[in-house]
Amino acid sequence: MTKSAPKKAARKPNSNTVKVDQADGDTREKAIASSVLRPSVNAAVTIQQLSTQFGDIDLHALIDALSDHAKVANDGDLKRAEGMLIIQAHTLDAIFNNLARRSALNMGEYMGAAETYMKLALRAQNQCRATLQTLGELKNPQPVAFVKQANITSGPQQVNNGPPLGNPDESHAHAGAHAEKNLNQPNELLEAQPHEQLDTRTPSAAGAVNPAMATVGAIDRTSHGGR
Repeated sequence: MTKSAPKKAARKPNSNTVKVDQADGDTREKAIASSVLRPSVNAAVTIQQLSTQFGDIDLHALIDALSDHAKVANDGDLKRAEGMLIIQAHTLDAIFNNLARRSALNMGEYMGAAETYMKLALRAQNQCRATLQTLGELKNPQPVAFVKQANITSGPQQVNNGPPLGNPDESHAHAGAHAEKNLNQPNELLEAQPHEQLDTRTPSAAGAVNPAMATVGAIDRTSHGGR
């Protein structure tokens, strides 16, 4: 009677490897790159490295669990996200209180350490506030308002009576004519009547026909004795 060879134990898959699904037509390199870019894969690797206190966590199980949670959120069920935010807010509040107590223990003797702990405490407090604000917006999203724009003008307005801006030649011609008109304005006032010119001759002395037209200086010298 021959003895059968003992069966080999089934090989346990490595918990630190990522299963790569290669689609038809894709190269091996593209399939690996697509797997690395999956959010569930990246998050699973990070969680595995940060959760060593729980022992050896299977990476495939983490990826599958994260994918399931993502599918639930995509379907519109955000209860887990809301619970996560409130739990994170409590955690941040615990960090704030712990750091604030450490700051208080160092006050008066080690002011540098007290200041450092207080800054970290206030950062945790601010993150707690932001987390609660996000949770409130998730629970009560703000409605989107559509406001029509209205062009309302108040106050003085400037009116341009010049030619259209589309023709620069007309604009320059209009400006030149306007300047020439301003320069000739005094002559137009002095020569208001046609064929009437300004008298540029030397003024003549007052005659005897009308003594009232005599110069003021001559009258003053005659009447007041030159004073």
